[in-house]
This record gives sequence, C-alpha cells and structure tokens, in this order.
Amino acid sequence: MKDKKIPYKIYLEESEMPKAWYNVRADMKNKPAPLLNPGTLKPMTKEELSGVFCEELVDQELNNEDRYISIPNEIQDFYKMYRPAPLVRAYCLEEKLQTPAKIYYKFEGNNTSGSHKLNSAIAQAYYAKKQGLKGVTTETGAGQWGTALSMACSYFDLDCKVFMVKCSYEQKPFRREVMRTYGASVTPSPSMETEVGKRILAEHPKTTGSLGCAISEAVETAVGNEGYRYVLGSVLNQVLLHQSVIGMETKTALDKYGVTPDIIIGCAGGGSNLGGLISPFMGEKLRGEKDYRFIAVEPASCPSLTRGVYAYDFCDTGMVCPLAKMYTLGSGFIPSANHAGGLRYHGMSSILSQLYADGCMEARSVEQTAVFEAAEKFARVEGILPAPESSHAIKAAIDEALKCRETGEEKTIVFGLTGTGYFDMVAYEKFHNGEMTDYIPSDEDLKKGFDGIPKFAGNME
Repeated sequence: MKDKKIPYKIYLEESEMPKAWYNVRADMKNKPAPLLNPGTLKPMTKEELSGVFCEELVDQELNNEDRYISIPNEIQDFYKMYRPAPLVRAYCLEEKLQTPAKIYYKFEGNNTSGSHKLNSAIAQAYYAKKQGLKGVTTETGAGQWGTALSMACSYFDLDCKVFMVKCSYEQKPFRREVMRTYGASVTPSPSMETEVGKRILAEHPKTTGSLGCAISEAVETAVGNEGYRYVLGSVLNQVLLHQSVIGMETKTALDKYGVTPDIIIGCAGGGSNLGGLISPFMGEKLRGEKDYRFIAVEPASCPSLTRGVYAYDFCDTGMVCPLAKMYTLGSGFIPSANHAGGLRYHGMSSILSQLYADGCMEARSVEQTAVFEAAEKFARVEGILPAPESSHAIKAAIDEALKCRETGEEKTIVFGLTGTGYFDMVAYEKFHNGEMTDYIPSDEDLKKGFDGIPKFAGNME
C-alpha cells in the first residue's frame, strides 16, 4: 500500500540544486594515496599532470582539503536542462517482492546521454574550453561516457575524439551513432591509429579490448596533439567530485520527507556513480554524525574490489599513465566481453579503494544472468528499462529487500539507477534467447594480471 505522505517521485525545486560539489576527501582521515610518476615513483606534481589534464581539473584532483568547491554558473545553467533528477519510491517493486523494506532509486537517465555521466562531462568540457583548448580525447566502455562527452563538447564547440572498447563498439552501434551525431569521432579500441594500439594488437590480435587499452590510446592521442587534453569519465578524484551532485540531491530529497536510509547501494566499475551517490552520506559517517551501510556491486567477471589486490598499478593497459593506488586486477587484465561494458575497468577509484580498505563500505560481485533477471523484474513493474550497469545495483537492492521479507525488518534501501538500457538490446536479446553466459575468472586468470603489477618496495604488501 502506498505511503500517502511520500509521492512516487520526489522532485526538488531548481533553487534546491547544489551550488557546490562536495569533496569527501576533506572528511577522510586516511586520504587516498597520491598518483605516482612511474619513472620516479614520486607523487605527480601539478606541472606533470597538467601535460595530460586541464589545469583547473588538476587542481580539483589534488585538492584534499576543501569540503566544498563552487560549481561555475555556466555548469549550473547546463545542469538545469536535466536536473534535478528525480528520487523515486519503488512502490510497485516493493509490492511485487512483498517486502516491508522501503526502496528508493535515484534515476539519472533523464537526458539524451541516458546516464549520470553528463554531470562530469559538462564540467570537464567547460574547463577545457575555459583553458582555450581545441579539443579532448577519451575512452568509453558501454558508451555512456562517450555519448555524454560528445554532447558536452558539442555545447562548447570542442573537438571530441573517442576510443570505444571494441566489443562495445560492435555490440552497441546505435550508441556509437549518437556520439557521431553530436560531432565526435569514434574509433574501436585497440586500433592501428596509435603506437600503443598497434602494440596491443600485435600481442593480442583477437582481443575484444578493455577500458585500459582505450585509455592508453586516448592519452597517447592527447599528448601527441597540441591543444588537446585527455579527460576521463570515472576513477579520478575530480570525477567523483562532479558526481557528488547525485548524492547531494538524493540527501536533500530524503531530508525533505524525513527519510533516513539504512542501506545505500551502487554499481561499481571505476567508481563515479557509486562515489557520487554515497559521498554526502559517507561524509556524515566519517564525521561520526550518522551511520549507513554502503554496498558496492560489481560484475563477477571483473571483480576488482572483491578479488583484486590493493596496490599501486597503472591506470591503463599501455602503461603510459601514472600509477594509482587502488584495488586492481592488474592493468593487463582483459575481462570477458560481458554486457556490463561500463563495469569492465581493471581497477577502482582511489577514494573508494581507501574507504573500502578502511572498512567504511562493503562489496559484492554478481553474475551476469542474475543481473539481467533483476533488470527484467524491475522493468516489468517500474516501467524503466535499466542499463546493465545499473542492474547490478538493482540485483543487490532486491536481495536486501528479500532479506527484509524474511526477517520482517523495515529497512530503507536507496540505490543508484545510473541510466537506461535502450542501447543495450543486444544484451537483452542474448539473455532472452538463453545465450548469455556467466564467466568468472579463475585464480589462474587473475594471477596473470597480478603478475603485471609494478614491483617496488612496499607495493602489494
């Protein structure tokens, strides 16, 4: 039965939108480890990072002190085209599950990119334009980030070069065409356009690609072309900062109706959605003001948190990027060509890795067919076709709600619905045809990746 006090969808007023991003690092006792120069093994300086990233984004990347960083008016104006995003009470799902749990989801699919990625894409494009650059390069897995960045670059009249993981490029041609509609060039990765791409293809001629491969190609292209910089859709501190608008809006909406969540769940690939959703709640936990249970959900085929090691590793397969301390499967790990394309990164955000190492959050991995079963169950009652990535969070939310049915506990569950799955119909087709498989890497498979992690004093201890 619907709770009459709380509407199906909680919409904030424009005036209630965040005016500043929240920087969770300011409240972390143990700060995320700094990026290291792979040649010197010393922390990367602003000057070194500015050769790859936009200057103001480097400042954000290195800022561990300021709790709030103002959102420029131009970015706020762009946000108003599709934000605030609704917080939805999943009454129909609750009824279907016959659970006493209260389930909410923050829906980030109300924009043409179909995902939360636009929150950071517009910020990074803005700073690139402000710096007077010609364009930017990037990678994309499932295509949400590439789509979002192509939209943002079109808005600011910037050139956009996207390297798309080969298996996703082939599985999702319509996502590719949306990027091209917004003016971006899209190349399947690894490719013959870069030296690192040629090397990877020579070593692994039949590879389906990975985000690590695509990152290497994008960085090489940016560094080799004057007036260009590389931008990244996840993992980095600056990206989690921009995505904090998700959590801040969620908290404002819950506070408006006096709702306090018990469990907050997000899918986890590189960490942008999860980090953005949990950030203000995690801040309260870190400051000792409230306590929440946070769950990161990742694919069993690419289990960086649940089976990875906490060590300094390259952010890319070509080993041209800085070293980041994170939970990693090794930069050489090539995950199976599963359909959760945006969750195929070999590592995890340094912020989330540190929080996980400190015991502030938990993680679980789920298999692909179970994820699509949850996606279909959700779609049939809530009316939204979820992205495969988002469906990992749906799976965990359903599991937690069913536990409440067994125990009778009336817990409040919040999860992030990162976007829609309308460009993922090949995956849904394979699921419906019984052609989808559940690949779980063996310990031997993972060892190959671990063997490539840099060996130096204190690493992998």
